[in-house]
Amino acid sequence: MLKFKNKKITIMGLGLHGGGLGVAKFLAKAGAKLTITDLKSKKQLASSIKKLKHFKIKYVLGRHYMKDFIRADMIIQNPGVPRDSIYLKNAKKNKIPIETDLTLFFSLCPSKNIIGITGTKGKSTTTGLVYSIMKAHKRDAVLGGNIRISPLESLSKIKNDTPIILELSSWQLEGLGRKKISPHYALVTNVLRDHLNTYNGIADYASAKALIWENQKKNDFVVFNKDNPYTRRMGKKAKSQVFWYSKKPLAKNERGSFLRNGWIVFKNSSEQEKIISIKDIKLKGEHNFENVLAAVAMAMVMAIPPKIICNNIKKFTGLEGRLEFIREVRGVKYYNDTTATAPDALVAALNSFKQKVVLLAGGTDKQLEFHEAAKAIKNKTRDLILFQGTATEKLLKELHKYGYKKKITLVKSMSEAFCEAKNILRKGDIFLLSPGAASFGIFINEFDRGDQFNKEVKKIK
Repeated sequence: MLKFKNKKITIMGLGLHGGGLGVAKFLAKAGAKLTITDLKSKKQLASSIKKLKHFKIKYVLGRHYMKDFIRADMIIQNPGVPRDSIYLKNAKKNKIPIETDLTLFFSLCPSKNIIGITGTKGKSTTTGLVYSIMKAHKRDAVLGGNIRISPLESLSKIKNDTPIILELSSWQLEGLGRKKISPHYALVTNVLRDHLNTYNGIADYASAKALIWENQKKNDFVVFNKDNPYTRRMGKKAKSQVFWYSKKPLAKNERGSFLRNGWIVFKNSSEQEKIISIKDIKLKGEHNFENVLAAVAMAMVMAIPPKIICNNIKKFTGLEGRLEFIREVRGVKYYNDTTATAPDALVAALNSFKQKVVLLAGGTDKQLEFHEAAKAIKNKTRDLILFQGTATEKLLKELHKYGYKKKITLVKSMSEAFCEAKNILRKGDIFLLSPGAASFGIFINEFDRGDQFNKEVKKIK
């Protein structure tokens, strides 16, 4: 901790997701002289600032000043800060070290037993599953990363053999990549079209995801989804120990988990072992079979007994805001899938239900295509309510192409959406929030969107 005492450190981006908050708390406790600068206003960041009220911190909000970057001893760059930021470029010119909460964590963490999990879809559920299994095996397991928890908050409790499970976003991986850091254990669920408002095409986005394994050594381990073309190609380039997961049988020389006759099976060389029947999986949707396959492969690589793996998968019912069942009121079932921020995730959610649903979707565009989402909406919805936004405009054009004839209601808030839903919903319906788009404009973020949905559901009597 002494290395940070009295050091002038600028944190760029406090945000509301938890990562910026976590590193701010850690450095403030370590005695650093902190400046937090964020383009958001004091009002927008009120919830995060309130949690730091006991620390002496200088805030520069609604703007950035160059002096805070070129006169600092260190810069902390948080996710969401543009890669081409002029402030970071000037800090580099002045040879100011630029870190992230995760590069700090990797440099300070006494355990090398770190599992990093990334992917476009399924990374949070897979991370939750792996953590649940690992926690049952070793009680001191730590969870963190892109799930609104900075692992720095648990650093003081970590021992040499403590397992650490991190969900890693592409932005977090870029920070690690600059320092040539990859975790000892890595897992990539898939690469699908997303965040193309930030990246120069899907190849650029896939390159960011590949950073999770690119700096691994021969004695490290990586798990890939064999059914995704991008991760399949990655598996041919990795220098570490490669394991696969697939809904189809693996080739003779391949190791990993796969589906066979209603069972998830793990194969290591010539040995094969049944782990769990798919009938015992409580997670809704076929896409979640892939998440379970991924978790099984990683848990087996980590040498966790199959009985522990099976028992914990049986108990696992999912994560908050990921096809989460909230409650049933007056015969209507309400599901919160707010973290479906891309069209592919919306399609997967719709395909998880046998009956047609009343769908609440739409929002802000991330330079993505909506033709597959429009096709699924036409086939799988009884009625449609859409939040206004740039993604909604694109979706409406695609729905028109597919001849969508049902009534479409446009709304500007969650409360308005529920007012409209009152006139549509009837006994036996499913009301599904699965936006397929970003939340900005109407909501602070996707978690705020999900929280507002849950509050409206709880108001119904």
